[in-house]
Order: sequence, then structure tokens, then C-alpha cells
Amino acid sequence: MQSHVLSIILFTPLIGAILLLFVPKEKISTIRWMANIFAFVGFLISLPLAPMFWWQRFDPGFKFLEGTPNNWIPSIGAGYNLGIDGISFLLIMLTTLLGWISILSSWTAIEHRVKEYYVWFLVLQTGMLGVFMALDFFLFFVFWEAMLVPMYLLIGIWGGPRKLYAAIKFFLYTLLGSVLMLLGILFLYFHHHTVSNVFTFSIPELYKTAPMIPFDTAIWLFGAFFIGFAIKVPMFPFHTWLPDAHVEAPTAASVILAGVMLKMGTYGFIRFSLPFFPSVVTHPKVQGWAMGLSIVGIIYGALVSLVQKDMKKLVAYSSVSHLGFCTLGIFALNSSGLTGSVLQQINHGISTGALFLIVGILYERRHTREIAEFGGISTVMPVYSTIAMIMFLSSMGLPLLNGFVGEITILQGAFAANWRWAAWAAPGVVLAAAYLLWLYQRVFFGTVSNPANEKLQDLTPRESFMFVPLIVLALWIGIYPKPFFQILEKPVNDLVQGIRDHSGESAAAVNRAPRPSQVSVGDPRAISAGVMKAGD
Repeated sequence: MQSHVLSIILFTPLIGAILLLFVPKEKISTIRWMANIFAFVGFLISLPLAPMFWWQRFDPGFKFLEGTPNNWIPSIGAGYNLGIDGISFLLIMLTTLLGWISILSSWTAIEHRVKEYYVWFLVLQTGMLGVFMALDFFLFFVFWEAMLVPMYLLIGIWGGPRKLYAAIKFFLYTLLGSVLMLLGILFLYFHHHTVSNVFTFSIPELYKTAPMIPFDTAIWLFGAFFIGFAIKVPMFPFHTWLPDAHVEAPTAASVILAGVMLKMGTYGFIRFSLPFFPSVVTHPKVQGWAMGLSIVGIIYGALVSLVQKDMKKLVAYSSVSHLGFCTLGIFALNSSGLTGSVLQQINHGISTGALFLIVGILYERRHTREIAEFGGISTVMPVYSTIAMIMFLSSMGLPLLNGFVGEITILQGAFAANWRWAAWAAPGVVLAAAYLLWLYQRVFFGTVSNPANEKLQDLTPRESFMFVPLIVLALWIGIYPKPFFQILEKPVNDLVQGIRDHSGESAAAVNRAPRPSQVSVGDPRAISAGVMKAGD
């Protein structure tokens, strides 16, 4: 199994989608059971990957390698090559978990064209897993584009009143980014041939030649990749498609969109933009602009969340703010920032995925998401209100819950790079508490003033079960995050060292970062080391 574990995890959802095609569409119950079983099996199959990876976490390079370069389409140098490191491992585990929970949450929410819905959802799951596993740029792009059509259909067919507008806007934005990224991929492909006389899309091979590109050309290539990934995150000002997509999408699609798909952009920055263009990302102006856009996204997303009347739109704008922290950590270009960024991506998937589930459950009962329509929900739905409080506190970064660990590590990395960046970003933590507590107060506290809320049903066993793994992970990461830091230590330190080696010690941002050899990721000494370096 270990030799092909990635392929098994990758294609399990696709096998389920293919088998569903042979089930008559009238057998709704059978379709639901099959889809949920394959989603759950996909999660179970991914669990053995955890102990397998744990024992190899400090080994160099990618792990669980499958395929050889150019073994798929030899004429163009494309190969079916899979492999993972600690960064992609955590994102794969998040994808299989949220994919199963999303499909489970759809049991009563989807009542028309049920067969097509589950087929496309399982295809989407395969596309997302493929992005995190691919070690061939051609294969990566195939999976990247394969996600686009299923999500477009999930929003456009099973979405809300303005579903077509939201779906088309999502499609066009993402397609624009994909076209720019494709042009960048082709340039890297031909540049590698110029240097090595070999045509290949192998990502490890491109790592060797991409940093050789002259700065004047590299900055244009970096811009192409940056726009493609920034749209996917989405960073400010490329974020305008996200609120519409979230508001109109069905609950499960919002969960998987926020929990996994947005991480494709941050994953692209870490996997490609930083190692391919080290001389560009360490340039003070480029780094300053990237950090500036991240800070604007943090504050802007939080402020806009404060004035929302629709619960789902509030959670959507909160994603803009939270993912601003993730990009802030990435472009800090040091071990603390990058580690905190990846960990916060996992935290965001857990917390915001749960928030969309919470909003979706209330919408199923009342068919409205207007905050003014609610009040006093805690008296009629106590279990629901308790779970909501835990996940709200998780999202706002309360100590002993997962959000705190990610945010404090990111701010540590930002401070080590430039204390002003950390100072400007820190108010985002306070604003997150403001809009989330303000939302909770209006919806859950007080008296039940609306008669329509007096007899709302509390969580069913199925709905309660969906939140159990999310709560367990939120507490685990908040109380004992050491295993996650250990998983990320090797790939993050290697990435930071690679940036330093290719960009030179004169790059100010990298010089101010704590060296991997001096201080380990997650070591408390990193805080003092970063402060001393910034003070110098």
C-alpha cells in the first residue's frame, strides 16, 4: 500500500463518482449512502498516511514518490509524478476530512438533481487532492483546472437566487489567473530546456533552473504566478468574487471552498512563487507590496465583516481577513512566518468550515440568513449554541484553541521581518473578536422575539457528529501543537534555506529571519531571536 498510497487516496473519490453514474437517479437514498460511504472511505484510507509520514518526517525531499519524469506524455515531457512533504501532507488530511464532512452535511440540504450533485462533488475532491500531490507541472495544471468545472456547477445549479452571476464571476476570475499561470509554466518549461537541453515539467527539476532566470524576466514571471494564486486565495484587491460565491453556494460547497480551495492559492505561493523566484520575493519593494496587501486584506476584511447583515457574507469576508494572515506569514520569508501560515491554513479550514456548517444548519430550518431574524437561539437550541460558541472562539484566536497558535506564530514571523508589519496586522485579531462576538450576541443571546424561532429543532445526531472531529482538532492544535510544528519543520527550514542560498545574504528580509540552524520551528527561543534580530 505504501508504494501507491497517494494514488489510492487520490482516486477513491473518483471511483465513487464513476460508480454513481450507474445508479438510477430515482434511487435517492442509495445515491446518498454511496456518496457518503465513498467520502468516508476516502478519509479512512488517508489515515494510515499519518503514521507512515510521521516516521519519515525528517527525511530529505519529497516522500511516497510515484512515477518517473516524462512517463505520461513523453513527447512533451509530462509525467504522472506524485509526492508530498509536510506542507502538502497536512493539506491532504484536511481535504479528506472536510470532503467527508461536506458530503455528510448535504444529506437533507440537497433535494433536486441529487445524483449529479454527488458525482460532481466527488470529482471536485479528486481535483483538490491532485493539486497537493502533483510533482509534475503539467499534471498540477490539469488538476488545478479540474477543480474549476465542478465548483462552477455546484454554485450554478444548486446555489441561491443569484447563483449564475456568482458562478460566472468565480469562473472568469479563476480562469484569468489560470491563463497567466499557464504562460508562466510554459516559460519555465522552455527555459529549463535552454539550460539543460531537456524538456520536462518535473517540479523538482524546475526548482534547479528557475532561480537562474534573470531578475528583469523573473519579476514578470513572478507577477503572472502571483496574480493566479492571489485570485485563488483571494488577496485584496482580487477578493470580490469570494463573497458572492459563498453567499450563493450551497452549504457544503461553501465549506469545501473556504476550507480547502482557497488554500490552493497559498499553497501555490509556498510551492512555486518562493522557490522559483527567490531573488524577486526577497526584493524589498516586492516583499513590501506583498506584506502591504496582506495587511490591507486583514483590516479591510474585518471591518467589512462588522457591518454585514447576512451571516454567510460575514463569514465570507472573515475569510479575506484570516487568509491575509496566511499570506503575511508566507511573505515574512522566515521559518516562523511560513510555519504559522501553513498551520493557520489548517486552522482556517477547521474553524471557518465549521462556521459555514453552523450558518447552513440555521438556514435549513429558517430559510433565511439575516441576522435581524434571530435572537435568543441559545434557549431553544442549546447544543447547537454551545458548538457555535466553541467554533466562534476558535476562529477569533482564543488561547488554548487552534486559531491562537497560528496567529501568534505568524505575528512572530512578521515581527522578525519588520516590527511595523506585525504592528499593523495585530489589530485584525481584535477586530475578529469584535465581529464574531457581536454576531454571537445578536443571534444567540437575549430573548426569542421572533415567533418563528420558538420551536426550532436542536442538532440531530448526524449534525452533531459532523462537528466532533473539528472540535477535537481545534482543541488538539490549541493545547498541544508540537506534532504539527515537527511535521512542518523540515520542509519549511529547507525552503527558507533555499531562498537564502539563491538570493544572497544581502536580502534584508531573509537576513532578519532566525536561521534554521540556530533555532527550531516552534522553539520559544525563536521569539527572542526574532526580536533581537529586528532590533539590530
